Amino acid sequence: MNLLVTGGAGFIGSNFIFYERKHHPEDRIVCLDALTYAGNLSTLASVLDQPGFRFVKMDIRDREAVFALFEEEKFDIVVNFAAESHVDRSIENPGIFLETNILGTANLMDASRKYGVGRFHQVSTDEVYGDLPLDRPDLFFTEETPIHTSSPYSSSKAAADLLALAYYRTFGLPVSVSRCSNNYGPYQFPEKLIPLMIANALADKPLPVYGTGENVRDWLYVEDHCKAVDLIMRNGRVGEVYNIGGHNEMANINIVKIILKELGKPESLITFVADRKGHDMRYAIDPSKIHAELGWLPETMFADGIKKTIRWYLDNQEWWKTIVSGEYQQYYEKMYGNR
Repeated sequence: MNLLVTGGAGFIGSNFIFYERKHHPEDRIVCLDALTYAGNLSTLASVLDQPGFRFVKMDIRDREAVFALFEEEKFDIVVNFAAESHVDRSIENPGIFLETNILGTANLMDASRKYGVGRFHQVSTDEVYGDLPLDRPDLFFTEETPIHTSSPYSSSKAAADLLALAYYRTFGLPVSVSRCSNNYGPYQFPEKLIPLMIANALADKPLPVYGTGENVRDWLYVEDHCKAVDLIMRNGRVGEVYNIGGHNEMANINIVKIILKELGKPESLITFVADRKGHDMRYAIDPSKIHAELGWLPETMFADGIKKTIRWYLDNQEWWKTIVSGEYQQYYEKMYGNR
């Protein structure tokens, strides 16, 4: 099959490409990425020159270019990871999130309709459901949970989800949607919690934690997410939403303390900063549907996954230090300098 993976130079997209090359080497993969601040071509160094792989620098907002690529390649499956995805950035500049996450997705689906794509899979987030109270550990997000967004980011992803499902109902486009909990693992851009804390701890810099650090997230090792997406795009039912969760709920402050302990750094590095606007308290996913229909379960426990992740960042410091020394440093100061 001929697969288009958009956003493939980013964190989850690149890991998905590695998963596909390992488990389905017979398939051809075209990676489309605009190489914005979060896209890093060096991440794909191990596959760039492999047969059956092509990289295309392109923005999904460029409708004419998207259609030309689809006409040339005649894709069987499209997996859309391409998105602006950082909540803080969406609060600073909502517009780019609407353009990329909604209009860009529409461009991809319109091209998929025209050129007969066999499956369009939209990669979404559990953040479209809003949040859950800390004092109700019995509550979980299911596929039937009403959408209740908290940020411009999650609103833009929810809009893309609804648009995808509408394209299925109105046009018959064979769409599936997955909503995943927080991912962690190799190649994650160091603005996100876990790689940011690892990088700062190694440099003996303050570790900025929002509020009191009590916010809870359901963490999933990125390879487990990639396996779930692969199962859905190949075997999942069209027109359906599948939740992907790890049953690995952790408070942010506890994750930070685990990282410090693993690195032998003192907890005195923790610095509490003013909380994010509209900060969701708890995410928790019930993955019963994907387990029942496709047999998927997370394979990596957080205690093991966090150790593997820390080891990767220790062994690949050149990768993330190159990022931290560039444009991101200015953004970091903007976000945290005055808190």
